[in-house]
Amino acid sequence: MEDDTPRRRRYRRDSLALAELGAGLVGTTLPRIEVRLPRASADRAVAAWRALDEREGPLGGEDREQRRQRQRAGTLALIGLAVEERGRRVGDQVIVLLDAVLVVLAMEAADDEPERMVVTDPAVGAPGGHAVRG
Repeated sequence: MEDDTPRRRRYRRDSLALAELGAGLVGTTLPRIEVRLPRASADRAVAAWRALDEREGPLGGEDREQRRQRQRAGTLALIGLAVEERGRRVGDQVIVLLDAVLVVLAMEAADDEPERMVVTDPAVGAPGGHAVRG
């Protein structure tokens, strides 16, 4: 696959422009969105929050993929904190107010993962109907 086509160069420029735009948005207060999470997914998020241990120390160097995984693990833990603090169970779901950025990051993670890991189900009630299979 050719990696230096005019379209790929435009994508790289636009990606950098988005990063510049995002840098200007740092610190912006975002709204919270009420979402319904599958109970098993909410429980995994809470477990990720509770598993954080500051005594683990620094990781050392990491490549781009490892950094992405670490950031996504952190996002899951922050969702777990929100669930633990203000989530309420309703049947097989947990209703919780999440910061909009956490919703977007979770949806982005679902979009990036292989299709075998993601199930599309409008009944889930999430924007786009995506939920990570448990």
